[in-house]
Parts: sequence; C-alpha cells; structure tokens
Amino acid sequence: MFFLRKAMDYKLNDNIPLSTPIDDIVFTVFDTETTGFNVATVDRIIEIGAVQVKGTTVLEDETFHTYVNPNRDIPSVIVELTNITSEKVQDAPTAIEALQQFFQFVEQKQSVCFVGHYISFDLFVMKHELRREKIKFRKPTFIDTLDLIGFIAPSYDMRDLERYAQAFGTRMYDRHSAIGDALTTAYLFVELLEQFRMRGYRTWGELLRATDSQMRSLSF
Repeated sequence: MFFLRKAMDYKLNDNIPLSTPIDDIVFTVFDTETTGFNVATVDRIIEIGAVQVKGTTVLEDETFHTYVNPNRDIPSVIVELTNITSEKVQDAPTAIEALQQFFQFVEQKQSVCFVGHYISFDLFVMKHELRREKIKFRKPTFIDTLDLIGFIAPSYDMRDLERYAQAFGTRMYDRHSAIGDALTTAYLFVELLEQFRMRGYRTWGELLRATDSQMRSLSF
C-alpha cells in the first residue's frame, strides 16, 4: 500500500487580513520546465525559475533559478524547445532537493501566494515530484494570470503567454526558459494588477475573490 509521509511545508505568509492592500502583498511568480507533459508518470521536472513581486513592482534582483536532474533522458524535442541539455542538468540537484531550495526561497521572501500562467500544470508537477518521495503537497494559495485576465478582459480566449504579453504590451523574456517565462509572467501580472486597481479594487480579499484561487480544485 502507498502511504504519504508528512507534507512538505513551503510556509507561505498567507494568514493575513483580507483587507490588506495589494501594494503590501509579496507574490512569488514561478514557472517550471519538464521533459514532457506526462508528469504523473514518466516525465520529470528539469528547471524551476521564480521572481518576487511586491504590489505592482517586479523585483528583478530577487530571483530563484535552478536546473533539475530528472534522472532520465531529455527528449530531443524538449532540448530544441528549451535549450536544456543533459549536460546542463547532470550535476543539478534532484527534484526533491530543488523543491526544498525553492520553498526556502519562498519562506525567506515572506511570500503570500504563488502566481503563474496556467499555474495548475506547475503545481501538478510539484505534486507528483513530491509524491514520488511519498511526501504530500498541500494545496497552496495561488493566483493564475489566466483567471485574472478572465476577470479583467473576459473576451480573451487563449492560453499562450507570449500572445498575452503582446496583447497587454508587457515585457517578454526568453520563452520556454523557467526564469524567462517567470519574468514575462511577472510583468504581465503587475500590468493586470494595475488594471484591476483601475477598476476600483484595492485589497487582497478582492483579488482572491476575483481569481477564485481559494475555491478551485486541483484534485490535490
């Protein structure tokens, strides 16, 4: 029988009043790269990138980045897409080591929640990497930029990060690089927050309600 050990605690600073102004909130915007999409079975994480956001300011000097050794071959199509080769990951930390380092970064920065573009996939990746070590990953507080876009501009119907960055006129960094996509997502996120505030919303509670991040299920 398969038993899970205790949960790995990423210690988000999410026990804050819902009336807290958005300007006072610290977010961790992150992205992952993997060997493929079958992360519940054969595919593994190969890169984690993250950047901190305070209110509507991207803190480019507060970033996290690591390659991850997947202990398997990286398919050629993924090498071409991400430029991550077996040589780049051969001396990298394992998934559990990389996630521990990432969660330490989150705790040190006193982040309130995770932010990502189509973040359910990245959280799913984390869940299954920890599950391989028989560690439970409790569902975190999170915001998906897709949900915030849906609240602000519901006429948009696409998922591609680059197209959204172009549509909202925000900065773009290297695609299919975890740190590059994290930075692109961060600048898209702060633009969305500015538009959110222009509509009269100011607080953490209003942001949570707008994105439904506490109500959606990721089958954790």
